Amino acid sequence: MQYKDYYKVLGVERSASEADIKKAYRRLARKYHPDVSKESNAEQRFKEIGEAYEVLKDAEKRSAYDQLGANWQAGQEFRPPPGWEQAGFGGFGGAGGAGFQGASGFSDFFDSLFGGGFAQSAGAGHAFRQAGQDQTAHIDVSVSDAFHGANKTIHLTHGKSLQVKIPQGITTGKKIRLSGQGGPGINGGPNGDLYLEVNVVNDGNFELQGKDVYVNLNITPWEAALGDKVHVRTLNGPIEIKIPAGSQSGRKMRLAGKGFPGSPAGDLFVRLHIVTPPANNDEQKQFYEDMKNKFSFNPRS
Repeated sequence: MQYKDYYKVLGVERSASEADIKKAYRRLARKYHPDVSKESNAEQRFKEIGEAYEVLKDAEKRSAYDQLGANWQAGQEFRPPPGWEQAGFGGFGGAGGAGFQGASGFSDFFDSLFGGGFAQSAGAGHAFRQAGQDQTAHIDVSVSDAFHGANKTIHLTHGKSLQVKIPQGITTGKKIRLSGQGGPGINGGPNGDLYLEVNVVNDGNFELQGKDVYVNLNITPWEAALGDKVHVRTLNGPIEIKIPAGSQSGRKMRLAGKGFPGSPAGDLFVRLHIVTPPANNDEQKQFYEDMKNKFSFNPRS
């Protein structure tokens, strides 16, 4: 039978870390998955990738495989070294080719190295069951829905729709796990999971920064100059706040603990914006003329 270079199959060095091997496997499995790949040899490549990962992800199997040394080349005729079975590694052996006909569902090369032990654990005569790949998608959530929690319908590829529960207080970058909604399993293996990466988007007048919520509040010139009590809309409903006399546009008023929940909770910042009323008639225009004459004020000085 032909020797298989599992490192070459995954495109990694023999010194690759566990994380590098996992990353390479996920990338190739997505590329060659028979359900999505348009490659003519996708199914064969997918099985080869799965076989390589089955060996290299397992420290014991990888160590045993590495004992064969780095001198073997893919495609060379291979027989397990003397004493391999006595060492507890060998299994079925045989003179088959490089096809996927062994008891494990992998190649005869795999079974010649690990077949016995693997078949005992997986069940001799049964095809190897492989879990589907985890998948990631993105979801936009309004500040209001993120604050209160919500149920949303998302539409995935192939016309698939899912109901998703948005947890209360979720923030940008957090992930929602949907068990069993990822890639399909192989030979009856479980489906992978789907992870939705959350992006909280501004909601009308509400803006989220970390766990702090910002809201803009329009006020009149006289409310700013003289001070007053006004109502401001928050994520928990309207509340009354006191505008300090002499306030200017851009001033931020902090309401501790009124932002997103947490330990500690975020704050609510109310940003003041002075809105000047229009002068639509002679009387109103005269009012501004009087202000002009009575105030020696230049905001640009």
